[in-house]
Formats: sequence, structure tokens, C-alpha cells
Amino acid sequence: MALALEARAMKDDMMLGDTPKAKRRRGRLSEQQASGRLWKHSRMRDIYGLVTQEEIENYFTFTMVRNPWDRMVSYYHWLKNQNFAHPAVSLAKSCEFDAFIKDNGTQRAMLAGNASHYMKDQNDVEQCDHFVRLEHHAEDIVRLEKHLGFSLGSLPTENKSTRNQDYRLYYSTATMTIVEQCCSEDIHRFGYSFS
Repeated sequence: MALALEARAMKDDMMLGDTPKAKRRRGRLSEQQASGRLWKHSRMRDIYGLVTQEEIENYFTFTMVRNPWDRMVSYYHWLKNQNFAHPAVSLAKSCEFDAFIKDNGTQRAMLAGNASHYMKDQNDVEQCDHFVRLEHHAEDIVRLEKHLGFSLGSLPTENKSTRNQDYRLYYSTATMTIVEQCCSEDIHRFGYSFS
């Protein structure tokens, strides 16, 4: 999605992320005073200083969401390949997936990290006009393309991991239930199921 949108980015557009154009523009953000960390997974409440409350309320905002069971498998494998000091990285590198999901810290992160969490403003009000489900992007992207006024075309898969693509193979009944409980808000809101 970021690559498809950056192809149309104008010279003054701000970009957060790790796409080629965003990396080239990082210097522009270094002198900006933001309310939080500026990176590709910034929350809405992190970008104050780059934008105002009025702009946030007037922008068409959207984000992508993912099946929580698949997301947790992806997160685990991503953590295993990181080299920075963080408890989640250490945990993923030191245990199997089952133990990772059963860990209290992982469960707290799941409970706190629902889709709405990323799209809440400084007043804790969700400011998201559209959620695009990764697994249904062809269907969900239609509203976004209508708003943009152009087609994004077919979106190739980027950052594909080497893990088994069938996330269900990683789960026991116990860990499947843990994710179901911790991520119930997103599961119900976006119509996800384990299968």
C-alpha cells in the first residue's frame, strides 16, 4: 500500500515509513517536533506537531488491519529477526511460539494493540474513515480508490516472511483461544475467524 501511494506523493508530502521515497525524505522530519515516535507504525496521537487536530478531523484517514491470528505469527517471526534490545525481541528469540503467546507481556501487548488504538487522536477519539482488511483488500480498497480518484492497481506482496503461510499450523487450542480473547474487539469488528 505504501509503495502504491508513494508513487503519487507530491514533493511536499510528509512520509513516514521504510519505502524508498520515505527514506529519502526522513531528513525533513528530523527538525519537526512531534508528540510521539515517527515511524511506519506511528499512532495517530504520535503525529501532532506535523498536523493539527483540525487537520486530523478533516482528513480522510484509513489504515490496514490483519487477521489477529496471522498477525501474531508474523509478529513473532519478525521479532526473532530483530537485533534491538526489547523484552519482546528477547522473548521471541528464547522460546517457541506457544510460550510466546502464553507470555503475560505478549497478552498485554495484544490487548493494547487493537486497530482502533492506532487511529485514536489526542482526545482518545477514533479518527478513522476506513479500515482495509489485508485479507479482503480487493473488496475493501474500492472505497479508498473512490476517495483518491484513481486505482491503486494490483498490490504486490512486500516484506514476505519465510514462515509457513498457514498461520493455523502454529496454534494449539489454548493459544488460539488466548488470541481470540485478547483480540476480540478486532475479531468481532472486522469479521475475523480462526479458519
